[in-house]
Amino acid sequence: CIVGVEAGADGDVLVRPIMQKVSQMLGQSILIVNKPGAGSSIGYREIHGAKADGYTIGWGSATIITNKLQGVSPLDYHDFTHLGGYANFFPIVISSAKSKVQFNTIQEAIAHAKANPGKLNMATAGVGQSWWVAAMSFLGGTGININTIPQPGAGALVVSQVAGGHAELGVAAMGSAKGMVESGQVKFLATLGEARAPAPYDKIPTVKELGYDVSWESSNFVMGPPKLPKEIATILANAVEKAVQDPAFRKFVSERNARWEYIPADQVVAAYDKRREVVRGIMQKAGILKEAK
Repeated sequence: CIVGVEAGADGDVLVRPIMQKVSQMLGQSILIVNKPGAGSSIGYREIHGAKADGYTIGWGSATIITNKLQGVSPLDYHDFTHLGGYANFFPIVISSAKSKVQFNTIQEAIAHAKANPGKLNMATAGVGQSWWVAAMSFLGGTGININTIPQPGAGALVVSQVAGGHAELGVAAMGSAKGMVESGQVKFLATLGEARAPAPYDKIPTVKELGYDVSWESSNFVMGPPKLPKEIATILANAVEKAVQDPAFRKFVSERNARWEYIPADQVVAAYDKRREVVRGIMQKAGILKEAK
């Protein structure tokens, strides 16, 4: 199983227990091969070029959408055989407990931003990265004018900017922000995903449920090379489904600050088509749309 991120990264950690379970069901050992780099496009290229015999499969995430739209890779999710989606990492909006202007709810932050356009700062991931897309979706969906401060990385740098009071707001993954939320250095205002965060944060709203057309998550899924024979794809997809439905795996996902969601193999492309249109619009507006041919 080719995984386009380094060992120990979020995507790597979640796919390993699935592959372990699939291995047990099929009676075949499965070796995880990490191929990080270039927004996971190196790994995607390896999966795409593998022999379509069922012996090479791989992991995918939302980068398979952003890579093509940014011109990083000519491949996207249409170029593979899908075997099922299993979990989503979701971004959250955090606020500083140290800045001059502070907020306790997302409604307060939105109201203040609307009354004071261009006065607030928001730390985001680097331009074009998944959580940057989430931040742009938040700003566009709510119609607020905030200065964005893209960081050279993602989670940890965004959270440190907000915790230090250098930005009133930030968008980061739940996992990256959790420690600072628990210590009180940043406040968790809202989730930008499709559903609320697991307990004990399930009382914090999503921005979508407040009436704004805002939603972005980074999905994780299993795929194989193109033209995988139907009988082989069916066997693998059935094994992935059983592994994903395992209660122990569902618990594991929640403990890793992600949201469990099974997407059947035949529904992955339709789900990603919707997300792709959101990203395309955001990147076009930002002037970074360079879709590779």
